[in-house]
Amino acid sequence: MNNRPRSLLGQWLYNAVRFYQKYLSPLKMGSTCRFEPVCSAYALDAYATHGVFKATVLVFVRLVRCGPWHPGGFDPVPRGRRWR
Repeated sequence: MNNRPRSLLGQWLYNAVRFYQKYLSPLKMGSTCRFEPVCSAYALDAYATHGVFKATVLVFVRLVRCGPWHPGGFDPVPRGRRWR
């Protein structure tokens, strides 16, 4: 998860998530994410592991699932080239 994206757009999106983690997330009262790892950490891992397009799709699907209708739980970024 310590790798940074290689593309300029990937770096920009990665930094946008880091900005959210550092400045916006602390404004909330406590953790509100149902998943482990939390959605912002998932996004950083996705952008560091996959290309911009695939990572954006993975993050979008994760955010759509995040709500009271889903129980949450452990949901890591998939590894490799195959989609689940």
